[in-house]
Amino acid sequence: MSANFEELDYQETPLGPVSLRRQRLKMLGDREIHEVKLGDDYLMSSLFTKVEEELARLGLAATPGENLDVVVGGLGLGYTAWTALADPRIASLLVVDYLQPVIDWHRRGLVPLGPLLTGDARCRFIHGDFFQLASATGEGFDPDRPQRQFDAILLDIDHSPDHLLHPRHAHFYAEKGLREFSRLIRPGGVFGLWSDDPPESRFLGALQTVFAQVQTEVVAFPNPFLHRDSHSTVYVCQLAES
Repeated sequence: MSANFEELDYQETPLGPVSLRRQRLKMLGDREIHEVKLGDDYLMSSLFTKVEEELARLGLAATPGENLDVVVGGLGLGYTAWTALADPRIASLLVVDYLQPVIDWHRRGLVPLGPLLTGDARCRFIHGDFFQLASATGEGFDPDRPQRQFDAILLDIDHSPDHLLHPRHAHFYAEKGLREFSRLIRPGGVFGLWSDDPPESRFLGALQTVFAQVQTEVVAFPNPFLHRDSHSTVYVCQLAES
């Protein structure tokens, strides 16, 4: 391997091969970055973390109360989870990921935030299918407490509601799937979602049938490869109080 590039791990999964890569980019002052790929598809890079962080900040800013119980769907490189844990109101954080190798990378310290997340007693990793657990036939996200409700659930798995990692996720983004999922959020609680696409009218319509308040925030972040800003969307949705 080149001194500027290393594949830290490669594993077969039900969704295809997943790999963790580390490289240094001289164009960015020899900055070290970590990347996650699923097959040929880039899932995440530590070069672009602003929107993952904003998902946690915006979602939790809209979440009322203290001693919050929160779920993050999608572990990735851990930036959403780590930003959530910076909120002193967090009492517990469950991070649900379908890919066991991704969880293992954190536990083995192969990614920079791994030791920080595994060392925080409030944080627990759950190996499972977020979308199946959220469905009407699922038992919810806490295997120790079926159908447990949470103050906020923050989701960063698919690229967008229209650009899915697997076709079976599509049910979640329709009105029926969102209504089924909403049973796992406490009254007045929040659902936050990252999307790599602009706000989508079809999905907004589905959200507005289930949640009392729906807001979108388009987040800009610098893209050195394109020599301009790129943009993603954070949806923040709040259930009625009762």
